[in-house]
Amino acid sequence: MDYSAGYTLLTGASKGIGAAICNDLLNRGAKVIALSRSALDFHHPSLISVPVDLADRQATEKCAKELAGKYDILRIVHNAGAIKPALVEDARADDLDYLSELHLHSMLTLVQAALPAMKAAGFGRIVAISSRGALGLQTRTNYAATKAGMFGMIRTWALELGPLGITSNCVAPGPVETDMFYDIVDRQEQKRKIIDAIPVQRLGQGSDVAFMTATFLAPEAGFITGQVVYVCGGTSIGSLTL
Repeated sequence: MDYSAGYTLLTGASKGIGAAICNDLLNRGAKVIALSRSALDFHHPSLISVPVDLADRQATEKCAKELAGKYDILRIVHNAGAIKPALVEDARADDLDYLSELHLHSMLTLVQAALPAMKAAGFGRIVAISSRGALGLQTRTNYAATKAGMFGMIRTWALELGPLGITSNCVAPGPVETDMFYDIVDRQEQKRKIIDAIPVQRLGQGSDVAFMTATFLAPEAGFITGQVVYVCGGTSIGSLTL
């Protein structure tokens, strides 16, 4: 599988799942433009690190335009995300606005900027990192709504862009052991309860998500589009309580 054509634009690359995807793609020979608020703590000759807050609409639009003018971006992985957990009675409209900006609007902006290069090449790959939480999970009103919104966008783009050689797919991780996971799960007994509810009886790792992401990005994946794959240890077919 050759990932060297053009550039891969990856958001949220500084830690957790994003860092795992970034390092995996670099190891596969990809040229990666990494967007994140925080500085990356790793370097590579084929890595371009760009600081940007994707929840800032004007900053995102400016960054997207500049990058699309300098690089042929043929692959996009939108991984940047936040949770903002709250029970329904405490869910805030401001949080919904923030997550919509981060999860949905920034992805649309980046895709629109990259489309001319993809169309010219007759090739493109778009991967949204959504979440198993889009199916519903306690305290995830705003998070689930915006992560589920990714499904609709990706499926629509699959129909519109498929004739142009551009595929669009979603990877939806379940419980993955990251800093974000431990921001929510702070007790060993809670962690054990979650593992017991996962059919494969372990937490996911960033490498699990990176593998599926790389599969969708491969040139050989041209007949796969509009799909949502749950990298969740089987929790998408059962119940999960955090």
